[in-house]
Amino acid sequence: MLNNILTHFNKKNLTDEKYTFLFDKPPLNEYIVYDTETTGLNPKNDEILSIGAIKIINNRIITSKKFEIFVKPTKEINEESIKIHQIRNIDLQNGSEPNIAIDKFLHFIGSRPLVGYYLDFDIKMINRYLKPYLGIKLPNKKIEVSKIYYDKKTKFIPGENIDLRFDTIMKDLKLPIFGKHDAINDSIMTAMIFIKLQNITKL
Repeated sequence: MLNNILTHFNKKNLTDEKYTFLFDKPPLNEYIVYDTETTGLNPKNDEILSIGAIKIINNRIITSKKFEIFVKPTKEINEESIKIHQIRNIDLQNGSEPNIAIDKFLHFIGSRPLVGYYLDFDIKMINRYLKPYLGIKLPNKKIEVSKIYYDKKTKFIPGENIDLRFDTIMKDLKLPIFGKHDAINDSIMTAMIFIKLQNITKL
């Protein structure tokens, strides 16, 4: 009920009716898994450098339907930031303007539920651009894989401290870890976690 009210008021704030598709009923058994690389961990001040996303349809990762875009920041990236995400200033010279990147991302995700690892941060980063651009926040349903993992784990070993680090979850689920952590690879690995968790009852 509360979600319906919030969605109603969110839709009323939409400044461009071309994007009403974001509020449509989502396609059945389809999800978007996405990740962002950013200049830092403060959604109020930091900027998106890249967005990677992948579609899941009927429990299958559709690698032919991947989305990857680089975004021009308003200032130079510092060396500490480069060490983390390996994205250099030269890599962003032909990057998209933020509103163009957001527009392409919105058309890729549509109204599908969004899946991620510590998704709340990535949602806040998208909303940092989306709110001034269209007056709304992402209306899509959000699904956090670390919560699904935690819930399944504590069901069988209540009271235990659960390690929710990304690589730990991957190893525990016996999934292959890709060498390079970037937005698109992290999206694909998170999609693997999501599908595995949907299809197992015990960890």
